[in-house]
Amino acid sequence: MKTLFKKIYSGITESIKSSVKKDHNAVSARGIILFHHTSDVIKAEEVLRGAGLDVCVKGPPPEVRTGCDMAVEFPLVSELAVNRLLEQNNVKPINILPLQDLLLEPVSLFNTKDFGDFLMVRAANMKITVDKRDLRIVNISGGGCPDVPYLAEQLVGKSLNDAPEPRSLGKTLCGYALQLAYEELRKQCRG
Repeated sequence: MKTLFKKIYSGITESIKSSVKKDHNAVSARGIILFHHTSDVIKAEEVLRGAGLDVCVKGPPPEVRTGCDMAVEFPLVSELAVNRLLEQNNVKPINILPLQDLLLEPVSLFNTKDFGDFLMVRAANMKITVDKRDLRIVNISGGGCPDVPYLAEQLVGKSLNDAPEPRSLGKTLCGYALQLAYEELRKQCRG
């Protein structure tokens, strides 16, 4: 029975990945998934990315914000697969909305501030700052989770390229937000 389930699930996953690759170059509409809790956003992102879907976490447009301050944006062509994957993983959204029909635009979770020699990226309530000259992390701040001091102790003083990913160190919302800021900062420092 387990083998049969694995084969079926694997087939569904490959089908999703295949349809995503075919539609990746096409101009396709985007949808947004709203949740009550950030823990659901985190789990949904993990499940959907694990299935090969092109998703990103953003702030929901103010017009539809009803639950938490984060939402998952996804290719609308994958809505059936998204619903199926969320249901299989017991992740219950408040709503799934097509963005183009509503003329809505998700809000970026990121805010970047250039201080000359230093660059800071904020994601939600967490900030990470690097020295642009050597990409050394000089500050971690924000949030109110108990693991923030630990995260700062583990990351400050290390090179952005050599530091462990925040998600490997913390499991709170602050750790998740710091991971998003870390990834955005790495993108900005590459370009």
